[in-house]
Amino acid sequence: MKKDSTSLELMKGIFKENPVFCLVLGLCPFLAVSTSLDNAIGMGLAATFVLLSSNIIISLIRNIVPDKIRIPIFIVVIASFVTIASLFMQAYLPALNKSLGIYVPLIVVNCIILGRAEAFASKNKLIRSIMDGLGMGIGFTLSLLLISFIREFLGTGSLRLFGVNLISVPIEPAMMFILPAGALLVMGLLLGLFAHIRNKKYEVKE
Repeated sequence: MKKDSTSLELMKGIFKENPVFCLVLGLCPFLAVSTSLDNAIGMGLAATFVLLSSNIIISLIRNIVPDKIRIPIFIVVIASFVTIASLFMQAYLPALNKSLGIYVPLIVVNCIILGRAEAFASKNKLIRSIMDGLGMGIGFTLSLLLISFIREFLGTGSLRLFGVNLISVPIEPAMMFILPAGALLVMGLLLGLFAHIRNKKYEVKE
């Protein structure tokens, strides 16, 4: 039973409570960096690292943190791991760090990270908090990869991954898809698609 419970915590962030397509959280960096698969992988891994690490620490200290100052303490914990991720990228992945720009430091105020810390990690034990952070991070990363795949392919006519050309088709690219308007269009269509799938699922249950 315990195994099933932890598995559910992992899977909910990917499907049932996907932070982007179900909870509609963290859209600002999501839309801003989803122009390429490189950016999607970089931002997704950074966010997952911060989610998982902060959930672990906050779960461990939840019983000794005074309620009146819990939010500032959570932000300090999150900011510490964001700094680690940012310094790592600056040292070993400078091109990716430059491409992501200000959105790596802004993970500190990402509502997904703080939301999971406040709503889940501060109220649950370590294993469940680990599964929650990992599931939400994977869900965020997969969502980012999906929209980045669509935008890069339609906007450039090709797909590249860290300098390697994966797909290239002889079509006239629709440049709009790599612009902000394209991000909003693709996001709106995907939100509508996932809402339709959820509604169909509930209709079948009923």
